[in-house]
Amino acid sequence: MPAERTREHTAPLAAARRRRLRADRARQLADLLRHLVLTRGFPGGALPHEDVLAAEYQVSRNTVRHALDLLRAEQLVQRLPGVGTVVVAEKYSHGLDRLMGLAETLREHGRVTNEVRTMGPVAAPAPVAERLRLPTGTDVLYVERLRKLNGLPLSLDLTYLPMDIGSELIGADLENTDVFRLLEQITGQPLGHAEITLEAVNADAHSATVLQAPRGTAVLMLERLTHLCDGRPVDLEFIRFRGDRIAMSGLLRRSV
Repeated sequence: MPAERTREHTAPLAAARRRRLRADRARQLADLLRHLVLTRGFPGGALPHEDVLAAEYQVSRNTVRHALDLLRAEQLVQRLPGVGTVVVAEKYSHGLDRLMGLAETLREHGRVTNEVRTMGPVAAPAPVAERLRLPTGTDVLYVERLRKLNGLPLSLDLTYLPMDIGSELIGADLENTDVFRLLEQITGQPLGHAEITLEAVNADAHSATVLQAPRGTAVLMLERLTHLCDGRPVDLEFIRFRGDRIAMSGLLRRSV
């Protein structure tokens, strides 16, 4: 009886382990295929047949199907009857190793335009005043922009700037010009460096509506505090990127 009870318990555990291993292999394959999808590694935009992928990566055809299901759920690929699986992703690489505006970063992919939704002076909340080295309650310029690439919503930018600089932006062509470029023109000096924090957050109702994304979907939140070359902080931004349209990339060097 003890041996039978042992077999009764170990059989479901073994089955669960096999299922887990299959899921692990599918995720591993999905990661490899995702990289190729996003770097245009499939000529013509069509993925090889499932049998070819199974042989190339030495996995079962079921694992390939599971991996492709994961990529379809991310809206990176789509299966077309009579054609097979094709790339449908509109995802662009945003570098993190250089301090550039969005239009500068994505100039090879098309035209970036800005819809200015809100602009005007506000009393700086304590966290904003602290980051910009201003007394709490000091007026700052607040700007909210919806940024589009080739007409598609890409990011929602909330920006705070000191009023001595921000006042010069009122009336400027913010629809077609990066704030970074305008800051350098206004101050007469180049930007120096920026401190950034990148995390995933769930889109609130307002952000989801503006970005035309499903409510509650994950977005990439980039918090960036930009300084002039003399060290003065002049631009605090909270940028929500559609995660299905942007990929962050950079070159990191190890120093010990």
